[in-house]
Amino acid sequence: MNTILIGTEAVAKGVVTSHELRSRYRPIFPNVHGPADVQLTLRDRTEGAWLWARRSGIITGLAASALHGARWVDADADIEMIYCCTRPPRGIIARNERIAGDEWQWLGGLAVTTPARTAFDLGRFRRYDALARLDALMRARPHSADDVMALAERYRGARGVALLKAVLPYVDGGAESPRESWWRKLVIDAGFPKPATQIRVVDVDGRHVRLLDFGWRDYGVAVEYDGEQHQSDRAQYLKDRMVMPVLRRLGWHVLGVVREDNPVHVIGELHEAMAARGWRGTVQIPRYAYAYAQRNAETAFHAAKSA
Repeated sequence: MNTILIGTEAVAKGVVTSHELRSRYRPIFPNVHGPADVQLTLRDRTEGAWLWARRSGIITGLAASALHGARWVDADADIEMIYCCTRPPRGIIARNERIAGDEWQWLGGLAVTTPARTAFDLGRFRRYDALARLDALMRARPHSADDVMALAERYRGARGVALLKAVLPYVDGGAESPRESWWRKLVIDAGFPKPATQIRVVDVDGRHVRLLDFGWRDYGVAVEYDGEQHQSDRAQYLKDRMVMPVLRRLGWHVLGVVREDNPVHVIGELHEAMAARGWRGTVQIPRYAYAYAQRNAETAFHAAKSA
């Protein structure tokens, strides 16, 4: 870890001179500095935010989830803290909220919310990607949804609790990427039954064939999200291609999706597949699916125009 300093404190203690602070360090937050010649990590910026709060804030949100091991958190993400400050500097979000002693811990020398409290805050304040963030945290640090719900009862009436309660039943640590979580939430919002994740498929001799991203074993239908690694990795592409006929022989209908797919069309195809396997439910296209499809169409148009 790079050395992150409170400027005035470091000079007063003789750790650096004023000249060294100006020439060898750069400001991260007011009076907080990091080495000028290195790329700061999220961990560095998180420590910097905590030092800016004079070591009295408690890290929560995305930064806390990353400290607990959750993936897919950008290095430039805002650092959220439970800390009383009405005008925090850019890059820091301060929340003046109550927190009990059993809701935070020391982690790597920093005061950090526990996994349950981190989930409680993520579910309340991440309106558009809450499920993906909660999935990632659950995958990295398995914890009880009941503990999170207990916090919702402890802080009944707090901002965003209704949002948390709406998404919490669908959290699943089996999701392997944020986009996979997005597609899973889409099918749930469309009216399909809650799918299972990481479905293990074996052949007639009990040999492992595939772990399917998510789907419904009772209907033999699954959805596989093909991320960028599938498209850029030739070996992975060939492996995926060879296993699909095997899955079909075993009775599985697997619908492959990519980021650019039209979710409205995907829901239609999935409905046909589920209905053919005996599902009698109805679906309704979520409004955000149409917006997503429109954005994809506009992106494709501009890309084609500039080519």
